[in-house]
This record gives sequence, structure tokens and C-alpha cells, in this order.
Amino acid sequence: MIIIPARLASTRFPNKILSDIFSLPMVIKTAKAVEGIDDIAIAADSEEVIKIAQKYGIKAILTNINHQSGTDRINEAAQKLRLSEDEIVINVQADEPFIEKNVVLALKKRVEELKRKNEWVMASCYKKITQDEALDPNLVKVVVSQNQNALYFSRSRIPYDRENTGVQYFGHLGLYGFTFRSLQSFCAFSPAPLESIEKLEQLRALYHNKTISMVEVESRSFGIDTKEDLERALKVFG
Repeated sequence: MIIIPARLASTRFPNKILSDIFSLPMVIKTAKAVEGIDDIAIAADSEEVIKIAQKYGIKAILTNINHQSGTDRINEAAQKLRLSEDEIVINVQADEPFIEKNVVLALKKRVEELKRKNEWVMASCYKKITQDEALDPNLVKVVVSQNQNALYFSRSRIPYDRENTGVQYFGHLGLYGFTFRSLQSFCAFSPAPLESIEKLEQLRALYHNKTISMVEVESRSFGIDTKEDLERALKVFG
């Protein structure tokens, strides 16, 4: 099940998920981008988004307006959808209208692999980025271990290239895969200090000694956090 958390009251870019993306609201463009991979539902925080989703024939669930993270929002939606404990849940952010299907399929495949041998299942994606891109605090960086597990995520440029060796930086793509059982476990954890400092909810899992398996992908997509991001996306993908 693909669940798209759709928060209308974004602080940095209010109502961004309704921004026009080539004649579609952003959240609908995102849903259309991943059609055919699995069942889709939008986890909304407003009746306005529910009505827009219905207009385009997309399932939508009204969730609590006070959720602190998208993961908490999709967890509520998954409960209301009565998913089984072993159901795979893919969290695709509403501000990723240009996410490629092959990226989501790669993530789903990794979750399926993990599910066969692990009780805890959480996975995400990353890609190579340039030195200049690594300077952008809106583009989250990740460092991974030799077995492709996340070591840390940060808005800062990590690792610090002390001797200017020309290190390869990796950018995190804001989508996650869980089993519903693991999703519920994640949301039951207490918020982590690191999560509050960086404003990155995935750090909650690392703080509680849980593994996030990372899948390297190729992708041109990027999350739209600001009006400037939107302008750039329309130029890049227009």
C-alpha cells in the first residue's frame, strides 16, 4: 500500500501540496506518478484535500491535524484502512510530484526482501549528489555503512571532508518502506533529541537502535520545500 501524507498547513510553504503542477494539484500529481505500483491512499489533514482526491478518483483518509510527522499520519491512515501486520506500507511524500516509478519499485523490492528474514523492516533510498547540492540544508544528506544501512542523516554536509579529497556525497530521498508492524513500532517510540535538533523524523529509528536499510537509486526528482524549489522543478521537468 502506498500512502501519501498530505499536510496542508506547511509552515515553510503553506498549501504547497495544492500548488499547480502542469494542471494538477501537487499531491494529485504525486499520486499519479506512482499509479500502478500498488494501491494508493492519501492521508490528509483537511476536508479540502479529501474532496480534491475524490474529484480525481483517489482514495483519501482524513487524519488528525495535530500529527507531528508524516509517518505518524500514515500510521493513522493504515489503522483506519485495517491493514494486516505484514502489509508493506510505502510512504511517498506529497511534495515529490516527479518521483520515478523505478525508485518506488526498488524500495518496495528491498522491503519485500527484508520482510522475509526480519522482524523490524524499515528502508529508504539515496542517490549521488554534487558538492554544491550537498551545501543545501533542504537536501538531506546520508552516510551509509558497507552493508547499506544508514549511519546518520543530516541537513549539514556529511561526512566532513577535512582534507578536501573530493568525497562523494549522498542525498536522501524522502520516501520510506515498512511493514505495518514496524510502522506501528516506529510511531510508538518516543521522539528523539536528534530528531528535534535536525527536524528529521528518521533519526528516531537510529536513536532507538533500529536499522534503516538504504537503496541506492538514480533519480532526478527532489522534494519541493519552498517556492523556489517549485519554480526550479517546473523548469527542470517542463
